[in-house]
Amino acid sequence: MMLKKYWLIGSIYLIIMNVHYTPSVYANSNIQTITIYKFLDEKGVLHLTNKPPRKKNKILYSRSYVVEFYQPPPPPIIEKHISTPPRTSMPPRKSSDYVALVADVANQTGLSAALLHAVIKVESNYNPKALSPKGAKGLMQLMPATAKRYGVTNRADPVANVQAGAKYLRDLSNMFNHDLSLVLAAYNAGENAVKRYGNKIPPYRETQNYVQKVKTLYHQFSQAM
Repeated sequence: MMLKKYWLIGSIYLIIMNVHYTPSVYANSNIQTITIYKFLDEKGVLHLTNKPPRKKNKILYSRSYVVEFYQPPPPPIIEKHISTPPRTSMPPRKSSDYVALVADVANQTGLSAALLHAVIKVESNYNPKALSPKGAKGLMQLMPATAKRYGVTNRADPVANVQAGAKYLRDLSNMFNHDLSLVLAAYNAGENAVKRYGNKIPPYRETQNYVQKVKTLYHQFSQAM
């Protein structure tokens, strides 16, 4: 709304406030009622305004108008999409993919299926193509010499890998009088390392952590299976 001076009549200035009312075709609108006052102020100036005059001003008339104001819609919300990082070429397989295989090999070797699952989880996280910096490969991370000992030609083959790894664990168990800590230490660091330290867990941080991790998972899996 704008105030404009239109003409001079004697000593009277006429000030008109334009109020426009146009039927709106927009959905986002706000309907309000505005009262327009016509009055003379103490200086004799004629006013048309929606502002109520002071009591000493002479009101000539007042009228009410319905005015509909358009309110623009709020800007659309733009969602920020976070790009998904690319997947690796060979994600770790789920343990459920090898439940039947592990159960079968456990029966063949007389070992606990929970123990085999614990070793596989720590060694490769169920990735049959996992390859360590030292050259261990497959689900149970067979070294080339261990694979050759048990007749494995393809260490990435899950069946051959788990069978050979389980046989190695069984032989280590017999070698170290079924002492699980020594068996796991020998599987990680080699049987000769355990013998070199008087049939004790070698003082290697990696081996000590490995033994603890596998034993913890073995206990958890034993309760769940």
